[in-house]
Amino acid sequence: MRTATILPVALALIAGNAIAQVHPHGGHSANGHDHAAASGSGQAVFDAAVTRVPDAARQATGEPAVTSPQPDPHAGHADAPGNTQPSAGDTHQDHPPAASTDGGTGAGAHHAAAVTQPVEPIPSPTDADRAAAFPLLHGDHHAHGNALNSFVRFNRFEAWDADPGSGQAWEGSAWFGGDVQRLWLRSEGEREHGRTTSADLEVLYGRGISPWWDLVAGVRHDFAPGPSRNWAAFGVQGLSPYKFEVSATAYLGEHGQSEFIAEVEYELLLTNRLVLQPLVELELRGRDDPRRGTGSGLSSAEAGLRLRYEITRRFAPYVGLVHERTFGSTAEYRREDGEAVRDTRWVAGVRWWF
Repeated sequence: MRTATILPVALALIAGNAIAQVHPHGGHSANGHDHAAASGSGQAVFDAAVTRVPDAARQATGEPAVTSPQPDPHAGHADAPGNTQPSAGDTHQDHPPAASTDGGTGAGAHHAAAVTQPVEPIPSPTDADRAAAFPLLHGDHHAHGNALNSFVRFNRFEAWDADPGSGQAWEGSAWFGGDVQRLWLRSEGEREHGRTTSADLEVLYGRGISPWWDLVAGVRHDFAPGPSRNWAAFGVQGLSPYKFEVSATAYLGEHGQSEFIAEVEYELLLTNRLVLQPLVELELRGRDDPRRGTGSGLSSAEAGLRLRYEITRRFAPYVGLVHERTFGSTAEYRREDGEAVRDTRWVAGVRWWF
């Protein structure tokens, strides 16, 4: 009886050792787990043999066999992704999961989330912080300071020699002040046959209303023709879109006289120093003035085309063609005086500024 019991146990031990030697690394998985599968396979055979030993002994002695629970064929296997329920008979259901190495879940992912958080919390800016970063500027602080500058330019200083006779003409302007407020001086006139036929001087206060436009207001004094006269002046001047230089001024004079003068210029750069400058000027009057030989409505119009060569940016000689025409009552006054109502002439002159 004793020999019958010991013999099956010895055979079971020999069989278990043989299986372990034949499969030293059996059950390795592709993702690098330990030898749990191999050990589990050998252990299952050994457990089955040992389980049968008492049964053989009981059969030899006539005792009834005891039924033992069947081992779980998936014992030691990792749960499938998303399966959170433990398998029946799983002896590792209470063990914590291994650390994940693919950044999905586990300690690696927890560490990555922790790195995104600042080591020391950043406080929210307060009103005091904003006031210190952007202090209010008090007083007369301007983008370009309070510097005073000046500019003088003779846009036309020319002469001609035509059939009626020779003549000269000028047109210039100057300003003194800052970027926003300036004192303007403007003058224009002509001489023919050795005498001054027209001359005026304007003194204006100008204030910038935009980066390209100024409002001007002041007085104008006429020296000729006829007796001298004063006018109140109001207007705008500046640079329109497409770089047209525009000047439009209305004048109110004595005895209800009124006048409006508009001038438009453009500079076309042919080369770095050769510049073509077209110009158009219109004069309109509110009522007739026989003493000065001007009539109401559109009084006169002048169109010119001048080509200059800039020896320096400050000094440029030019040649040009000018056409002038009078209209309405102004043309009638000229006919009565024996003067032409239209005139076309070649001019030559210089343009400079400082």
